[in-house]
Amino acid sequence: MLEWRRSPREGVLVAVRVLIAKPGLDGHDRGAKIVARALRDAGFEVVYSGLHQTPEQIVEAALQEDVQVVGLSIHSGAHMTLFPRVVDLLHERGADDIVVFGGGIVPKEDIAELKARGVAEIFTPGASTSDIIEWVRDHVPARDQAPS
Repeated sequence: MLEWRRSPREGVLVAVRVLIAKPGLDGHDRGAKIVARALRDAGFEVVYSGLHQTPEQIVEAALQEDVQVVGLSIHSGAHMTLFPRVVDLLHERGADDIVVFGGGIVPKEDIAELKARGVAEIFTPGASTSDIIEWVRDHVPARDQAPS
């Protein structure tokens, strides 16, 4: 069963689409793939970007795929540069309605600044996939009835 929401841009019912992306040179994608599969199994349409994506590529994919949520995964330590850059590019493209969350190796002391810079949530190692699924459900616009 797919998750359905009203698209803020088109005003029609659409399946909730999530882009899971790996920005930068980080080559570790096991966690991203686990989250992508968990979201898919929970009823979301999931697009996985693959490794080594630039913020520009991620934003372009988010817009082309008409996603409502972007999940960024990083282990390289470049989260303070790459995560806010994705948020800024979405803003520049008029896509402030796309919710951005992140996960991976992010020190606790960086989380507040990332949130202040527009990243809605950060999931650190040990976060459960059920917590991530619940968070995504809670942070996408209110549920409407799926078309019959």
